[in-house]
This record gives sequence, structure tokens and C-alpha cells, in this order.
Amino acid sequence: MMAEAWRLTAHEAHERLRARELSSVELTRSVLERIEAVEPKVNAYITRTPELALEQAREADARFASGTATPLTGIPVAVKDLIVTKGVRTTAGSRILENFIPPYDSHVYEQLRRAGAVMVGKANMDEFAMGSSTEHSAYGVSHNPWNLDLVPGGSSGGSAAAVAAGEALVSLGSDTGGSIRQPASLTGMVGFDPTYGRVSRFGIVAFGSSLDQVGPIGRDVEDVATMLDCISGHDPRDSTSNPEPLPDLRAYLGQDVRGMKIGVPREYFIAGMEPGVKDRIDEALKLFEELGCEVDTSLSLPSTEHALAVYYIIAPSEASANLARYDGVKYGFSDRTGASMWENMEQTRAGGFGNEVKRRIMLGTYALSAGYYDAYYLKAQKVRTVINREFQAAFEKYDVIVTPTSPTVAFPIGAKVDDPFAMYLNDVYTLPASVAGLPGLSLPCGLSEGLPVGLQIIGNFFDEGRILRAAYAFESALGWSNRLPDLA
Repeated sequence: MMAEAWRLTAHEAHERLRARELSSVELTRSVLERIEAVEPKVNAYITRTPELALEQAREADARFASGTATPLTGIPVAVKDLIVTKGVRTTAGSRILENFIPPYDSHVYEQLRRAGAVMVGKANMDEFAMGSSTEHSAYGVSHNPWNLDLVPGGSSGGSAAAVAAGEALVSLGSDTGGSIRQPASLTGMVGFDPTYGRVSRFGIVAFGSSLDQVGPIGRDVEDVATMLDCISGHDPRDSTSNPEPLPDLRAYLGQDVRGMKIGVPREYFIAGMEPGVKDRIDEALKLFEELGCEVDTSLSLPSTEHALAVYYIIAPSEASANLARYDGVKYGFSDRTGASMWENMEQTRAGGFGNEVKRRIMLGTYALSAGYYDAYYLKAQKVRTVINREFQAAFEKYDVIVTPTSPTVAFPIGAKVDDPFAMYLNDVYTLPASVAGLPGLSLPCGLSEGLPVGLQIIGNFFDEGRILRAAYAFESALGWSNRLPDLA
């Protein structure tokens, strides 16, 4: 059993640890051995930290002995490689930060350490979180544990693949336009993108500052609620951090959902959705009705179709400003073979950034340039406000909104990497909530052709508890929890 401890959910492992049936060192060794066995196939990590993990595991066992353990004490966690960790390499999936060793910790990692969690490594990701397949990582593509020829989604593909492959019990990812929910969907995991401002962005390598948000990926809803409880809360170092008191999110698990009003926007059922995905979503809506929920499929969010365009103006614009700091002078990769400072800077960026990052920098710089700012960036911000108002009008009538997470199941590695527009369409269902700053959760609702299908539940601002209440009831009724692929 000890060797197979990596199969446990975090809450199952916590019960074993608390009963002293299992030590954190034993649990951590089980996960590290699993990493050693399957990582050559999966490539979920950029940097592994086995020595640090065992040191933290010994500290966790001491906390159990002293009675100061929390639900995450001793639990092996994967941390996306744009989350700053003091003394541990943080690359954001880019060559330009290949040798960057941060001198401080991010807020979310501080919270994990306070809880006694064990970091087993820094998870692979699309470079600077720009991508939907993890194929844009400078450190190689991650593979989907359900089928190693398929992508795990992105940009938090490594975080999702690590949990699905048993290389961590839970993980942290980040979501700018769907980068937690989409990979969770494609790997059969639960992923939660909280309300913008619920979790501090201090110490997160920035992509789109008005969109970025850190959130958890786990094997069931309870583990995700536990992780979100840990990392949420006010941080004075982040001016966008919400100062309001945080409710106990796990208290919502198991609450009755009878009478809950669910809106299903018809704009999300578009051409291009795979038939198997639509079938699983239809079955999920029927299950909600059997649970006593009121499901209304007449909801209309007419500006949904504009969310993709809005996102791909706002996010690249913010990226072009954020990535201007990588100049080869202060930190990171530096090419100093040029004849002048300007040549050195140009060569540093040409050699340090990948093609997708360069593409988005150029898009953003163009949208912000003189003569185009009003036509593109300002107009996108106005449409963003309209999208937000449509959601607010919907939440006056509905408790939550339910949609597909992705129009397709996982697709083959290489199938879309040379077609940026086809790749961008993977996030068509997750982008609207991100643009509006709303919380959204993806959880499995079955299989299509042997691959997981994700169901998305969107809530109003800071209404994570209601989302968890609906998700837990659905998961319990479906009977899907901690279902892992057969990775030989």
C-alpha cells in the first residue's frame, strides 16, 4: 500500500496521515518513485525537487506529532513554474528565465508552506502561460496521461498532467483565459479558476495582469476546495487582492442543491463542438435536474462570441507591457554579443522568447500603438464591460451558469501548433468568464471515445462556495472521483 500511496486523494491521504497509518515521508517517497517511473513519458515537470520534498515531508511528520497539522500538511504538491519559489528555479517555461533563481517566495507558495504542504517540483507550462496545449514550453511538450500521443491542454498542462499521472496529489496552476479549466477538462481532473482578486498575484510571473489568477487542480472537488481555502485571502502586497473575509469553502460541500437555478447559455453550443462532448453535457444537465435543480436552456449571453477577440487584444497588450522587463540587463538570459546596448537587447529577446510569445508581443504592441489604441484596445475594454453586464443580468435570475469547458476532448500533439487561430478556439468556452473576472470550475462529466469531457460551472463574483456546492453534488451523483488513467 505504501508504494501505491500516490493513488490517494489529498483528503484520503490526510486521514491516513492523521491516523498515523502513513507518514508524509512514505507518501512523498511514493510520489517521487512514481515521478521517476512515468516522468520520461509524461514530462510534467521542468524542475524536480526531491531533496527539498523529503525535507519538507520530515517537517510535516513533526507537525503531525505535535498536533499542528492542517489538511494539506505532508501532501505532495506540484507548483506551476511561473509561481516564484525562493531558491528554486522558476522559468515560466521560457529560455529567457532558464537560470533564474528567485530571492523570495510568492504569496501562494508561502500559504502552502504555512499549511505544511510538500513541493515535489515545478510543473511544465506553455511559455509565459501563452498557449492551450503546453506545446509552447521551451522544455518540451507534456503528454496527456490518458493517451501519451495527445496534449494535456494548457497553459497549466504540466500541473494537470502531474495530478492525472499520480506525480502529485494536487497542484497549482494559473488561469488567464482558461489555463486551469481547459487542461483539467482534457485530463479528467477538477480545476478551479477563482474570482479575480480572490488569490494574490504577488510573486506570479505576469502575463495579463487584469486576467491572471492562480488556482488549484485536483482529483476531486473536495481537494480543490481545500487548496483554494489555503491560498485565498487578502495580501497587502497585491493591490487587486480582495480584502473581504474568506468563508470556509469546504463548508459548502454536501449542501443540498434542490431548487438551485442553473442557466445554460445557448451561445456555447456552437458548430465545432464534438458530438461526444455535447452528449455528455446533455447527460450532465439531466443529472442536475434529477438532483432537483431547475435547468433553463433559454439563457442568452449574446456578447459571448466577442470574448475571443476581446481577450486577444487585452491579453497581448498587457503581455507586451509586462514582458518589456526582459531586457537582458537585470536578470535572466542575456546575449551581449552585439555592438550596442540596443543590439544586445534585441538579440536577447530574439533568442530568449519563443515564437508564440513573440507573436503576442507584436499583437499587443500593435493594439497599443498610436492611431490604433482607440480602435482596438479601448474598444475591447468597452466590450469587456458589456460581457460583464450580461453575466450580471444572468446572475439576477440564476445561481450558477453551466457550459462545456472545451468544445473537444484532448487532441493529438502537433495537430494545431502551426495554426494559432485553431489553437485559440480551444478556449472559446472559458474566455468569457475570464474576461469578466468571474470564478469558474471544470470537473469531469464522463468520457467521449475513451477521453475525459469537462463540465464548466460559472458563478458570480466571490461566489466560489455556490460553485463548489453544485460541483460536489454533481460529482457525488455521477460517481466520478479520483479516476486515474491506466498509464502502463
